[in-house]
Amino acid sequence: MNEEYDVIVLGTGLTECILSGIMSVNGKKVLHMDRNAYYGGESASITPLEDLYKRFNLPGSPPESMGRGRDWNVDLIPKFLMANGQLVKMLLYTEVTRYLDFKVIEGSFVYKGGKIYKVPSTEAEALASSLMGLFEKRRFRKFLVYVANFDENDARTFEGVDPKKSTMRDVYKKFDLGQDVIDFTGHALALYRTDDYLDQPCHETINRIKLYSESLARYGKSPYLYPLYGLGELPQGFARLSAIYGGTYMLNKPIEEIVVENGKVVGVKSEGEIARCKQLICDPSYVPERVKKVGKVIRVICILSHPIKNTNDANSCQIIIPQNQVNRKSDIYVCMISSAHNVAAQGKYIAIVSTTVESNDPEKEIKPALELLEPIEQKFVSVSDLFAPTDLGRESQIFISRTYDATTHFETTCDDIKDIYKRMMGSEFDFEEMKRKKNDIYGEEDQQ
Repeated sequence: MNEEYDVIVLGTGLTECILSGIMSVNGKKVLHMDRNAYYGGESASITPLEDLYKRFNLPGSPPESMGRGRDWNVDLIPKFLMANGQLVKMLLYTEVTRYLDFKVIEGSFVYKGGKIYKVPSTEAEALASSLMGLFEKRRFRKFLVYVANFDENDARTFEGVDPKKSTMRDVYKKFDLGQDVIDFTGHALALYRTDDYLDQPCHETINRIKLYSESLARYGKSPYLYPLYGLGELPQGFARLSAIYGGTYMLNKPIEEIVVENGKVVGVKSEGEIARCKQLICDPSYVPERVKKVGKVIRVICILSHPIKNTNDANSCQIIIPQNQVNRKSDIYVCMISSAHNVAAQGKYIAIVSTTVESNDPEKEIKPALELLEPIEQKFVSVSDLFAPTDLGRESQIFISRTYDATTHFETTCDDIKDIYKRMMGSEFDFEEMKRKKNDIYGEEDQQ
């Protein structure tokens, strides 16, 4: 253990495992440790079902009606992958896709006036949608055509909009879109959690809507993908990548101390021995004194024996409840998957509700979502704190990831990964360069 490493990584959450893989591909000597005996940290998938009951301190064991315990892989943090998003690019460029199988999520829905509707994201769907009246549909269709043609590098596509100065509110006004359409565009297509984006320059929102449309175009049913056997497969895939490139893994390792000298990290002490390092990556739980609480999130895992009503019996879907529809400041999300994804017993469904906590009664806040899921066979409720690092790590060389937020996609997680990479390496994360490095250094071995 008394060795010198370029980078030590603590915790096997997805963020840590991806960074570990990237650093190994970059030729860094990496040691990766976790106090837990399993991969995934906060973002693990729990199996068998008995372990989930224990984790949430539920009395007794699962009823026989839930089938075999080992047929279950239940995510603690529900998220889907955007088919054209950053995480899929990371998976493709690192070829971690060879260890995983994905299925397309069958539908994306939005909540309006107590009912759910399919999210229209193509011109044809916009014209057929019952979310809008006839004239609104035409205006929305024009807006979608505008977004599809929009190119930040070609002023001819701007039509009088300045991408860096015009706000999204200005763009909606230009197309005369009503409040309901603005709600589902901002929250179900651009996937913003709050309405703060309305007064910011519009280019970011337009790019987000483009990402949604391009992701949808890849597979047709929805823009989202989900790995068979649960999200716990993702950190393991990147851990394998790191190991292929010389990374060393140690699970079940108690971390006694992060050793700092003159304000800078020099190593990690475990079981009386010190492994030395130049840089450290970890999740907030390893350095409570270096993070601040930035909010709370409630997640409720619900086991159902039926698909969610009004989703055409989809065996997987996402529902977004925009904040304006339920007088809140942030959206409520529902992710639903089933036995079709090898995460539940035959005929069973797992729906996970999540949102950012805004009051002293978090369970009351998600009532509108739970009502959509009735009847619920079993609930597992967790309220957890969200943490962010108090400093950027440039002095200490300790780089801390952010807690996973309430969103149901990995885009914010990927932003965090790229941000940490930039602070560690002093340069932007470049997908193409990563692909080149991977092929240059280990091309021959990969071929064998």
